[in-house]
Amino acid sequence: MPSLKFTRRHFLQGCSSAIAALAGARLTNAAFAQQDDPTDTLVVVFLRGGWDALNVVAPIAGDDRGYYEAARPDIKITNLLPLNDQFGMHPALAPLHELYQQGKMAAIHAVGLNYDTRSHFDAMEYIELGTPGSKSTTSGWITRYLQSTGTTSILPALSTVGAPSSLLNYVPTVNLNDPGDFSQWENGLAVSQQKALRQMYNGETLLHRAGLRTLESLDIVHPLVEQEYQPSNGASYNDDELSQQLKTVARMIKLDAGLRVATVDYGGWDTHEYETDGNGGYIAELLGNLASGLSNFYLDLDSGYTDRLSVVVISEFGRRLVQNEDYGTDHGHGNVMFTLGGDVNGGQVYGTWPGLHNDQLYDHADLAITTDYRQVLSELLARRLRNTNAGTIFPGFAPSGELGIFRS
Repeated sequence: MPSLKFTRRHFLQGCSSAIAALAGARLTNAAFAQQDDPTDTLVVVFLRGGWDALNVVAPIAGDDRGYYEAARPDIKITNLLPLNDQFGMHPALAPLHELYQQGKMAAIHAVGLNYDTRSHFDAMEYIELGTPGSKSTTSGWITRYLQSTGTTSILPALSTVGAPSSLLNYVPTVNLNDPGDFSQWENGLAVSQQKALRQMYNGETLLHRAGLRTLESLDIVHPLVEQEYQPSNGASYNDDELSQQLKTVARMIKLDAGLRVATVDYGGWDTHEYETDGNGGYIAELLGNLASGLSNFYLDLDSGYTDRLSVVVISEFGRRLVQNEDYGTDHGHGNVMFTLGGDVNGGQVYGTWPGLHNDQLYDHADLAITTDYRQVLSELLARRLRNTNAGTIFPGFAPSGELGIFRS
């Protein structure tokens, strides 16, 4: 058998591959905690595009059901899955409704970014930076949370899609969509390449520290590359983008390397046209993927990990109450959030419902906001992440009591 010959070109190609992994490999933002850290791993699922909260969790009775049906004659949702006497969940969310009934999931209604903007990009920036009305902040809210914990783990932050503003200027963040994307090119010279790269990144600058940390991350992730992942408890992830990201996060949590925060993105929620087809159609497909992904993620991790898991589902804003001429909905204001976890006081809808009468709407057009999204996150930080620095993590914001969403 002829022996393989490696040239200087092969060696440099391998180094280049590793450098590319350092710079561009995708892995939604996750952070690893110390193994003995009693705090939860936080998973933030951001639904980009502004989901239609009033077709996700809709009124099922009373005057507000009448206002809802009158405003949405062609896109109203029927046969809702009851959450309580007042609200029901879109039928495409049936897998999440099971978690709700089991007390593992809660909804917060009339919640959101209480700042007047209908711009996707502005609203997302304000939420992720944690500073409504200001985009000059130099760090994201998750960055400030992680910095306040003083974590020193090898992989303190993981992002599955790009670099979200919530992790702005958090150098240890690793981007990884799939463990297979985060590997050094294998040409038989990996050991030599690792040595050369470690010498290259032997310095004190931010670039040096980021490079060295990523090489250390490669050591942890590389063993996963060639392993076929077997989810626990019969969980099965679909091939859609969200499910694959959640599968990656589950694998990283199961490394028991102390993962503390992961961020996941799921886009496509800007439903200006043909939002529904009865109870089916475009938004039903999105919600079905969301429900399948999250329920299988929870089932997979319900093998010893959910007692220290908190999941938050958030979008930049809701949609207007009245449908538009294209059988869709335009940018609105008030929204709905979901939380999942082993210590969520689930099976409840939280928040103060403002009503859907025209005089009760924000700007006479949108669901009003009665709960600031930072209130929910501050409660999660205090109860599940044991961090009471809300004033630092969300500058200028002071939580007002608690909604009781999470147990300590």
